[in-house]
Amino acid sequence: MDTALSGVVSSYAVAIAAVFAYMTAWFLASVALRRADVADTAWGLGFIVLAVLMSLRQDSPSTRMLLILGLVTVWGVRLAWHISTRNRAVREDFRYAQWRADWGRWFLLRSYAQVFLLQGFFMLVIAAPIVVVGADGGSALRWPDALGVLLWAVGFVFEAAGDAQLAMFKRDPANKGRIMDRGLWAWTRHPNYFGESLQWWGIAVVALSVPLGWIGLAGAAAITLLLRFVSGVPLLEKKYAGRPDWEAYAARTSVFVPLPPKRG
Repeated sequence: MDTALSGVVSSYAVAIAAVFAYMTAWFLASVALRRADVADTAWGLGFIVLAVLMSLRQDSPSTRMLLILGLVTVWGVRLAWHISTRNRAVREDFRYAQWRADWGRWFLLRSYAQVFLLQGFFMLVIAAPIVVVGADGGSALRWPDALGVLLWAVGFVFEAAGDAQLAMFKRDPANKGRIMDRGLWAWTRHPNYFGESLQWWGIAVVALSVPLGWIGLAGAAAITLLLRFVSGVPLLEKKYAGRPDWEAYAARTSVFVPLPPKRG
């Protein structure tokens, strides 16, 4: 087996074991707390665990590995803090509460398999750039690394600012029941999801400078497809479908990639 491929396979073996243990621990915590939505908090922190683990596997972490660790940590900590703060205000996120009702006595088994383990699987796919850089940190930093950091920074602004604008909007009692269509939300219906996707494309670009770095692009593509077509946009927009104010907002506002709002 090629040396580079062998290193990636070895790193992934460690990552698989770590993610299985990590998600199982969070599932047990969800049972104790009777809150399956802790899976959302676990999401960002899990990538930090993987980045730390990959750094420790290198005798002396490369500059690129430390850069990846920094980007992932800033993203993951902010996201986990935002989600945990938001969820404290409700009993349980509406998606998980609905599944708890729908799945009945099978809820624990299905939540372990369909929420925690499935999330762990996607975590392993999306973490591809972390794993390949962990297998081989590559040479000194080059211009693609700067481009990757720039993409990540733009994505971070969209995600963090989008979340902050929405939180501020919801805190105003006058906005109760209204659709958020201001700031970044006037340019895209999901600035936070777009920003998260762009951050992972930035991390994947950083990984391009290591052997087999192209594998990291699969991670960025995976989170983009998940957010746009599976667990992000469709689930959230289903909640508002049919409302006249929502339909008007959707007609003038780009669904994902920021674009000037349509007139009329």
